[in-house]
Amino acid sequence: MRTLLKVLFGLVGLVVLLLAGFVAVYWEPDRSVAELKGRWATPPSSFVDVAGLQVHMRDEGPREDPVPIVLLHGTSASLHTWDGWVAGLSATRRVIRLDLPGFGLTGPYADNDYRIEHYAVFMNAFLDRLGVTRCVLVGNSLGGQIAMVTLLAKPARVERLVLIDSSGYPLAPTAVPLGFRIARLPLLNQIARVTLPRRIVEESIRNVYGEPSRVTAQLVDRYFELALRDGNREALGLRMKHVENDAITARIPTIKAPTLILWGGRDRLIPPDAGKRFERDITGSRLYVFPELGHVPHEEDPVATVDVARRFLEEVR
Repeated sequence: MRTLLKVLFGLVGLVVLLLAGFVAVYWEPDRSVAELKGRWATPPSSFVDVAGLQVHMRDEGPREDPVPIVLLHGTSASLHTWDGWVAGLSATRRVIRLDLPGFGLTGPYADNDYRIEHYAVFMNAFLDRLGVTRCVLVGNSLGGQIAMVTLLAKPARVERLVLIDSSGYPLAPTAVPLGFRIARLPLLNQIARVTLPRRIVEESIRNVYGEPSRVTAQLVDRYFELALRDGNREALGLRMKHVENDAITARIPTIKAPTLILWGGRDRLIPPDAGKRFERDITGSRLYVFPELGHVPHEEDPVATVDVARRFLEEVR
């Protein structure tokens, strides 16, 4: 018995030693917004007060556009994921994008409520703050689900909907980025609040790209540095607790807005079958699949994806 206890205590001690070594090597303190703004909030960035949050946003293109396009990013991303789309749209359309609460420079909710319904309340407050009474909502992954619940809360506000590799149904991934898996594990997500190996960030991005060779050092810099914004790592762990309970399956068929569905054929986080299901459930919707792209097709190939979206937006109905 004593021998067994010695072995157990020895194993526990080894684990503690290894964890301590990991923390020592990969320690990354939080960074303030002030530290990050110089690189990630250059013009035309601005900050607006919404529900007590200083929301990082960009509002570009002709202000006289009566129906602006509002772009919503996915988990662990930021408004920068839409750079290519804004370049392709802002010459003729007003385009609004933001860092959602818990991500980018906006940072965490004060009440730590990351339920999908809370995001819908936030989005409608954000649009009210900007005086946007009618818009096109575009969302990728988590952003697509937020777009849908925002629409369902106020259907008259949304003229058209674009879903890009959107969540909304129970997840059935064939691969999950390492960073997401860590954020859902009770002990590791506590360690992840004070550490962040750059390699994990890089591998997580490569996991969601259809062609991993497109992942550049500059892209990894962006995801890595914005993940370090004060409070974002804790927010990711809290957000992940709600993922399995956020499915809005029963409500999806009630969506009546004209809807375009874009999907990456190599998406392993939310495989293309989900896109086909959206097309079946949303009356009149259309699905367009990009065979070589992954979970963030708008970022991986903005030129090809925004071209399809532009044609949809220009249709007369």
